[in-house]
Amino acid sequence: MKKVLYLFIFFFSLVTIEVMAKEIVTLKLSYGDVQIELYPEKAPNHVKRFKELANSGKYDGVVFHRVIDGFMAQTGDVKFGNSNNPDFNLSLAGTGGSDLPNLKAEFTDIAHTRGILSAARSADPDSANSQFFICFESAPHLDRQYSAFGKVIKGMEFVDKIKKGDPSSGAVSNPDKIISIRSN
Repeated sequence: MKKVLYLFIFFFSLVTIEVMAKEIVTLKLSYGDVQIELYPEKAPNHVKRFKELANSGKYDGVVFHRVIDGFMAQTGDVKFGNSNNPDFNLSLAGTGGSDLPNLKAEFTDIAHTRGILSAARSADPDSANSQFFICFESAPHLDRQYSAFGKVIKGMEFVDKIKKGDPSSGAVSNPDKIISIRSN
């Protein structure tokens, strides 16, 4: 009987640790709330940066400047893409970042499937800063090329409603914006 009790306690603690270890943030859009699970064990520096910018309000008011139907919605330019700031410039949105240093790539085995949150960057793999995107559909050509660090676990139907941009460039003339992102 003692062995069964010990096994039960051991198993229960593993399950409890797994549940407690999940890091969830809520992305508020005009269409509804989106819950995103972050993967600090896979991309610790990207998760840390994302949470730092989110919880300090840096993403509040940032537009989805590049949205390609069937591919992804990109946002996170806190310098030029924040509609609440005096530096807001839609024509420059996507070229800025935060005042923090760029991040080294954290390529993982996470596949870029529907709902994956991944760091946007330039041609330099170590140039991610504040921008990120959410995949509408699978994009296997991005696997191990971009730092995936989370996944939408609830509310993907609201992400699907984000205004789409030009079919070739993804540029959005009257973009939707992030209301807020905060850790739960």
